Amino acid sequence: MEKARVIKPIIYQLLPRLFTNYNTDPVPGGTIEENGSGKLNDINPTILHELRRLGATHVWYTGVLEHAHTPDYTAYGIPRHNPHIIKGKAGSPYAITDYYDIDPDLAVSVPDRVKEFEKLVARTHKAGLKVIIDFVPNHVAREYHSDAAPSGVEDLGQGDNKEMFFDPHNNFYYITRQLFSPVDVDLGEGKDAYVEFPAKASGNDCFTAFPGKFDWYDTVKLNYGYDYGDHTRHYDPIPSTWLKMLHILRYWASKGVDGFRCDMAHMVPVDFWRWAIPQVKAINPDIIFIAEIYDVSLYRSFIFTAGFDYLYDKVNLYDSLRAIETAHHSAATLTSCWQTVDGISDHMLNFLENHDEQRFASPQYAGDAWRVVPSLVVSAMMSTGPFMIYAGQELGEAALDSEGYSGRDGRTTIFDYWSIPTVRRWLNRGRCDGHLSDKEKSLRAMYARVLNICNEEPAVGQGKFFDLMYVNYENPRFDPHRNYAFMRSYGDDLLVIMVNFAENEVQVEVNIPGHAFDYLELPRGFVIATDLLTGAESLKCLSDSQPLRSHIPARGAVIWKIKTPNISPEHKKGDKNVADTAKKA
Repeated sequence: MEKARVIKPIIYQLLPRLFTNYNTDPVPGGTIEENGSGKLNDINPTILHELRRLGATHVWYTGVLEHAHTPDYTAYGIPRHNPHIIKGKAGSPYAITDYYDIDPDLAVSVPDRVKEFEKLVARTHKAGLKVIIDFVPNHVAREYHSDAAPSGVEDLGQGDNKEMFFDPHNNFYYITRQLFSPVDVDLGEGKDAYVEFPAKASGNDCFTAFPGKFDWYDTVKLNYGYDYGDHTRHYDPIPSTWLKMLHILRYWASKGVDGFRCDMAHMVPVDFWRWAIPQVKAINPDIIFIAEIYDVSLYRSFIFTAGFDYLYDKVNLYDSLRAIETAHHSAATLTSCWQTVDGISDHMLNFLENHDEQRFASPQYAGDAWRVVPSLVVSAMMSTGPFMIYAGQELGEAALDSEGYSGRDGRTTIFDYWSIPTVRRWLNRGRCDGHLSDKEKSLRAMYARVLNICNEEPAVGQGKFFDLMYVNYENPRFDPHRNYAFMRSYGDDLLVIMVNFAENEVQVEVNIPGHAFDYLELPRGFVIATDLLTGAESLKCLSDSQPLRSHIPARGAVIWKIKTPNISPEHKKGDKNVADTAKKA
């Protein structure tokens, strides 16, 4: 019988354009005709079942909304996009050209592209998974135009006063009387040139007609009623942009979407989110909102005021784990990570990879996928909040290709038509029986163990957290710079989790303070502990007068599960009896 699962979201991120592209020999910088594109229809029940077995509870389908692209779909009533204002051949998934449409690259039948998405949502739900899509509220493509919006919906920018930098009724900011002229960007010549007059502000708050090539020059900043000229707010009456964006959210919520990953959410006023999120949840109270956010000082306002369910914890936990791996920072810094989010940790979404970050196994990061174990265990198990992995991470994808626009930068491209080597081999055209190396199979099995522990153990999904570092800083048998230890507890279940970032295996003795016994309501005594990663059993001493001893593999972890009622009767008489028995042992 399958174990009951605990509600701790495990999100599997994938870009359909890349995920089910089976081209074995793509050309760097190639067109869709040369390299192909993955299709929504190819994400079949077998694939979804395997993602569920891996431990996923949600799938984030990245880049499904129509965005700037180079192929010609004018035969289907979709306007041609100027290639000079598109990054790469495939374009950025975050340069949206129609909020109400599905990207035609992802459809087998272009006229049926929305229906194909709706069927994917149904298949995903049938597999026991929930659906997350992007909501990109801060910016749109420079050539935004919706041809798929419901009747009566006014387009973004329609009716704007282009003579004003800021007008509370405008959807965009205008650099008045100036031609859009990005620096070191070829806008073409003659009839093929891209011409924009007056210039609009670019998406990364670049309020000039002359953004650089590293700016988000392919996007336009949306106006939510905040005047960046004099820093005044104009939210009454409700701005046009607010109303239009709420309609978009409600549109996709009505199609069965279970959550929105909100791109660069902190660049949109908190007041908008506070107004919009409750109205979307009125349609579906269980729908979740995830904020991509990079300012720790805004965390609490985006939870308690804006109403977000979860926030990226990139600049806190992710950056700290990366610094431990790549810059020899001390593992002791992890204590400050949970302290920073103390009281809101269940709202933190943790990850080691996503489309913006370098692959863990890339030469620019760790260079070896198997070094991930201590980071993975900490990131996935430190809190009850969600954990996310990126397609191919569980296979050790190292992003060694130079795909075209993206280049060989340690990331899997989001701008090119490409396929992911490890994912392509594993999927084997949807059969999920592909040719993986023994190392790749073992790595995926390890990820499955960790993710399913998150699913099945109440101590991880719902339990209390206790950091053991403060009583072990001066412990001669514990290296706080390369080892980290903490506990998770729920009911009668206790997990003692220890990780080792060092290159060599270690024998550690971890002190557990008396306060932990009081806070977690733990008895003292000898217990049988089971390592959830290996299945090994061991007799352990649970005491505040004797350390808990353990072996930890090099670049590894142990997750000792203890059912606290299993303490032997002869060891329930108190701490002195435990200490005496420990000395004899």
